Amino acid sequence: MEKLLLSCQNPLIFRLILAVLLGGAGLNANADFDEGVVAYGKGDYATALRAWQPLAEQGDAAAQYNLGLMHETGQGVPQDDKAAAQWFRRAAEQGHASAQNSLGVMYDQGKGVPQDDKAAVQWYRRAAEQGHALAQSNLGVMYDQGKGVLQDDKAAVQWYRRAAEQGNAGAQYNLGLMYANGKGVPQNDQDDVYGHMWTNIAASGGEKNAVEFRNLVEKRMTRSQIAEAQKLARECVRKAYRDC
Repeated sequence: MEKLLLSCQNPLIFRLILAVLLGGAGLNANADFDEGVVAYGKGDYATALRAWQPLAEQGDAAAQYNLGLMHETGQGVPQDDKAAAQWFRRAAEQGHASAQNSLGVMYDQGKGVPQDDKAAVQWYRRAAEQGHALAQSNLGVMYDQGKGVLQDDKAAVQWYRRAAEQGNAGAQYNLGLMYANGKGVPQNDQDDVYGHMWTNIAASGGEKNAVEFRNLVEKRMTRSQIAEAQKLARECVRKAYRDC
């Protein structure tokens, strides 16, 4: 499975709309949340905690998610996977996609909750269906490996592709592997071309393993195939990874 990177979604646009609807109370809540964002960015986790804790306890999903991250990483609080999972759950149950993915990771890895592949799939799917790229990639891995679901190469490819089209380098790498290995895709003489294309794109996006695999694929390709793959990769990047 690719390295699972947890990143805080910026909720400011949503919160500005909410502030207009709610008036002064919304503006005050937004100011408190923003104070936490600024403090967190400066590494002042104690101030961030003071700003977000009351909001989280009042039901603010973004603040709940952020507290989950702080407990998971031990920033401003003692590291505590159980507390992290609890805060992720509270946000996830409100539909917060990053929290849903993070809770899926906790179940996937058995951190703060009993290890449970089916529960991981459930939370990955809920986030993936909202368009969360990392959750889509993670769900692809579950189908690829048959964890929590029946093993299904075609479903794995579908989820990898949805994440890859959003620029997720891990999913791009995994999609390249599927093409190069002829798994879940129509098998033809273009499989190596597309395998090279996607792993080349993933490599340019910082996926370290992609470079080594791309070079392995090159050894069984002709010069014209390599040139075609490189051309397709350039075109795919220009199209922002869509319809590649």
